[in-house]
Amino acid sequence: MDDLLQEFIAETRETLEALSGEIVMWEAAPSDRQRLDAIFRFVHTVKGSCGFLDLPRLSRLSHAAEDALAAVRSGERVPDTALVNAVLAIVDRIGEIIEAIDAGAALDDSGEDLLIAALAPGHATPEPIATSEAAPLPMVQRAATRSVRLNVDLLDRMMSGMSEMVLARNELARRLRDTGVEPAVEAALERLSHTVAEMRDTVTRTRMQKIDALFSALPRMVRDTAAELGKTVLLSIEGSEVELDREMIEMMRDPLVHIIRNAIDHGIESPAERRAVGKREHGRLVVSARQSGNQIIVEIIDDGRGIDTGRLIAKYAAISGRSERELAGLSDRAKAELVFEPGLSSKDKATSISGRGVGMDVVRANIEQIGGRIELNSTFGKGLAITIHVPLTLSIIPTIVVGVKGQRFALPRQAVEEIVRVRGDAIRVDMLGDTPIATVRERRLPMIALDAMLGLADRAADPVMLAIVAVAGGSYALAVDEVHDTEELVIKPAPPAVMATGLYAGQTLPDTGRPMLLLDGSGLAAKAGLRFGRAAPEDIVEAAPAGAPALTTLLFIDLDGVRRAVPLDVVDRVEPATASAVRFTAAKLRLTIDGSVVPLATLAGDAAQALIAARPSISVLRMADGLAEIGYPIAEAMDIVEIAEPMLPAAVAGPIAGLVMVEGEPVELLDVHWLFAHAADEHVASQAPPLCLFAGGEARWMENFLRPVLEASGYRVASALPAGEAPAVVLAMEGDEIAVDAPVVRLRAEVAGRGRRDSIYRYDRSALLAAVAARAGEAA
Repeated sequence: MDDLLQEFIAETRETLEALSGEIVMWEAAPSDRQRLDAIFRFVHTVKGSCGFLDLPRLSRLSHAAEDALAAVRSGERVPDTALVNAVLAIVDRIGEIIEAIDAGAALDDSGEDLLIAALAPGHATPEPIATSEAAPLPMVQRAATRSVRLNVDLLDRMMSGMSEMVLARNELARRLRDTGVEPAVEAALERLSHTVAEMRDTVTRTRMQKIDALFSALPRMVRDTAAELGKTVLLSIEGSEVELDREMIEMMRDPLVHIIRNAIDHGIESPAERRAVGKREHGRLVVSARQSGNQIIVEIIDDGRGIDTGRLIAKYAAISGRSERELAGLSDRAKAELVFEPGLSSKDKATSISGRGVGMDVVRANIEQIGGRIELNSTFGKGLAITIHVPLTLSIIPTIVVGVKGQRFALPRQAVEEIVRVRGDAIRVDMLGDTPIATVRERRLPMIALDAMLGLADRAADPVMLAIVAVAGGSYALAVDEVHDTEELVIKPAPPAVMATGLYAGQTLPDTGRPMLLLDGSGLAAKAGLRFGRAAPEDIVEAAPAGAPALTTLLFIDLDGVRRAVPLDVVDRVEPATASAVRFTAAKLRLTIDGSVVPLATLAGDAAQALIAARPSISVLRMADGLAEIGYPIAEAMDIVEIAEPMLPAAVAGPIAGLVMVEGEPVELLDVHWLFAHAADEHVASQAPPLCLFAGGEARWMENFLRPVLEASGYRVASALPAGEAPAVVLAMEGDEIAVDAPVVRLRAEVAGRGRRDSIYRYDRSALLAAVAARAGEAA
């Protein structure tokens, strides 16, 4: 908190130096709205900062000045000399208090009531307040700050020079590797590289700071703001260790304060309101930061009421002159972004915290000033998520250079888990419907083809190499043509039109002299429509129990037109098939494909064949458990979705395990255990199936008539004994001589003699199989 206070003092000093002249010029031209807005934002910012730095005197003065200036901005009051003098007196007093706080000196507070009263219409110009030592300020005594404040341009020049040194070092090292180098020169280069690395880190630290400097004051501010409003808010902070440019931290301080105070005041309901709508009494607020390429992403998520776009439209129509009907035709995103319009507030009554129509317009202006952007994701009644993207401005990061269709791009090295070549069964790419899925050593990952994503090819080429890219919430495989090198590169923001695509995190100029773009791993995933369970407002209303894993499923349309889902882990691939390849044989529906016969499971029952025949083509889910394989015919594979909510189990055991919620709709989840138990062919893993030997004069008849029966029951069949094997049972007709020492099942051609134990009628299927099983059991 002490560091934050010193930064607040330094910033306020600088602003005061420029502001006094602005106030004087505003007095000469009271209608100058731009200067009025600048003065108003200053006192508004001071008021907001005082809220979490615990400076009540400054807060009281700035709040009074804000009220008076707000009246001028709204047209309720015309600025006159008396008002300008009163505002000047308030600003002067703020400066005196700032200097006293920095020096730890006492400063009398008498007379400040007169300064505030002078802001009211009709009051005389206030007299200057005499300084005394009567009333000490409530703070710890300290010596005056000793610090050096450098111009940002100077720091930029330092970083630029350091960047050139890194590039020169890289080029020198490459040239020496190509031409060969003496050990002494190599040692000198190593020392130079070490020194350059240390200098780079030192210069970088002059501008980089942990974002914890921005987050550390939030718990106190949230607590005090919530208490003032009679609410209880639980704050969760994530990513405090992320580093950001110091200037970015300063530029984001005021926007973050505005957003959080508005979230508590506007968004999170009172305990009574939350109980009435079935929420927990305490509101939840999540503030997180993470790095994505050359960007920092800050998210503020609350579980409050969200944005009432209907209310916003009504208020904006009243101040803009546009009709509500016209505004109602806007997209949902455009409606929510009306909160950024100057002078627009969803509050009917102004408070000490919000409701004056100032804040969100300032937030967006400050974010865009530093080359960032802000996004809203509101769910009415459930909450609001605000995402802020800001660049690092200038950074040297380790990268991996990849190539696709002759173009080179850089990926942040920390985002790449591994790079693999597509070959064999261990690393392959299959299609689940229209979605390519990469299997990397039994790990299933969605795949993005970089050439198709960037428009470098009409269709995605067969993948050659895969870069496994980690993003918030998961990973995916990025298909590229080649991987060139790892290199430390200087990254700067790309032009706004390039950054607006969401696919890139910056640009660089490596020592080859060819400009290169840095890919944004999260942006590529978002553009491809991949979802990895990113937090949304509705996700934090009633969080799932800790440790409950999300189930990744394949959503598909079944033959009967119903949407169903199946766990993705058991789906080996999805293959197209024709109706003619499906036959009902050996008491099961089976698919002939790739030279093999696969048993099929389906919920369509007896109507399955008719439904399949009615379609020009079908798709088959090939599912395997490591020992057996089955197929499941479907109409169409739709999407891969993660299900975090608990399943509602089925009342009875069967092919449906239960119901799960997908996009707000109930979807049946297949019970793969039941499907394998009823559809898969029997499998004996511990030993080879028993061997049945056909012997005697009717061996040929047995080959034609009994082989299918026995093989369907899991036996092996032979007419000649394989070398080194003994049969489990021998089948022969009555009277045939058998030279093999093994149990024998005798068959007879006549039906007469039922009940005889010495032979079995050769067409008595059940008795035949029972006898073979009994004799094979004797042999075992």
